[in-house]
Amino acid sequence: MSCYELEALRLGLMNVLGTDDDHAREHAEQELEGHRDGPVGALAEAQTLSAVERHLDAALVDLEETVAATDADDPEYDYLRGRLVAVRDAERAVRRVTAQGESVRDGLGEAHDVLHEAFPVEE
Repeated sequence: MSCYELEALRLGLMNVLGTDDDHAREHAEQELEGHRDGPVGALAEAQTLSAVERHLDAALVDLEETVAATDADDPEYDYLRGRLVAVRDAERAVRRVTAQGESVRDGLGEAHDVLHEAFPVEE
């Protein structure tokens, strides 16, 4: 059993962050072998945080459908539910990263404005 959504998210974040960890990338690629279709594959290829969020949401919907369609007596049911919790938690973490990045961006804009107020540029 594998957590395809989490491995795809790791790959997507490696893309976004420009991470050059070949070992981590190879491991994630191996975990996803044969499972890169649909939202999971798109998530693994994401190049922006907004794409990561969008594809992670779609992968989460697919996982929720899988859990709903799985009989509670199925030996994989508890694992699938645990996977769902982990992916939901990862989704919240990605939202926090996006919010923090937007906060940094906004802070830089404010610093720029303050700098121009303190040192006006005359044209």
